Amino acid sequence: MIMTQRLPPVSLMSEDPIHEMSYSALAEYCTREIRKYRRGETSNDQYGLELFRRAIVQRDVDAWPWLQYCFGEIVLSWMRRHPNRDAAYRLESEENFVAQTFERFWQATAHNQRLEFERLSAALNYLRASLNGTILDTLRAYSRPKETWLPEPDFSFPEEPVVEDQDSGQDDSSELWKLLQEILPNEREKRLAYLLFHCGLKPREIVRYCPQEFGDVHEIYRMSRNIHERILRNADQIRWRLGFGNE
Repeated sequence: MIMTQRLPPVSLMSEDPIHEMSYSALAEYCTREIRKYRRGETSNDQYGLELFRRAIVQRDVDAWPWLQYCFGEIVLSWMRRHPNRDAAYRLESEENFVAQTFERFWQATAHNQRLEFERLSAALNYLRASLNGTILDTLRAYSRPKETWLPEPDFSFPEEPVVEDQDSGQDDSSELWKLLQEILPNEREKRLAYLLFHCGLKPREIVRYCPQEFGDVHEIYRMSRNIHERILRNADQIRWRLGFGNE
């Protein structure tokens, strides 16, 4: 099992149309059809497609853990047959690679709400490409020289511009961090945004450098999705405050 979260059992007697089904019922139907496909029986891919539709088209953050619940084992099977698996296993755990694959898939589809798969095989091909990209990026990242700098736990980032030699860049950066503080609801999300965007750390690096603050990579991916969704919902306000809306 890939997910650490325990999902409630449901009955397969639901008569609801597929677009009105609860996530628990939808996931139960989806996993049943996956088992049928693996046995070589005729299967229905509409339940899996509905999960992808809610996640990608509707941008429903609740769909993502169910998507991983249904398809995490498939991603894991791809991982175990990947030609670079031995090198990858020396760097990260299987669980991290699966979580990063779904995060990469989410990022690739975040700005493309028109992307809607007509066949489940197409969605799975996209997901498999996300796994390949995750593995290759990880191998490249670990092949580079490592830096010993670690971020400080405090984060007064409005006074810490990213670009030190460009005044306009400092102003924009400071204003952007002020905006992020306004639209993010709690200090924990603000801290994570600082580590991700200001320090440029990846989720697995945050777990490594800040284990007392963030010890679970799955939590980081979930929170980062929420942060990106809030940024997208406030995109017009951000552009206006930074002066892009006046051009």
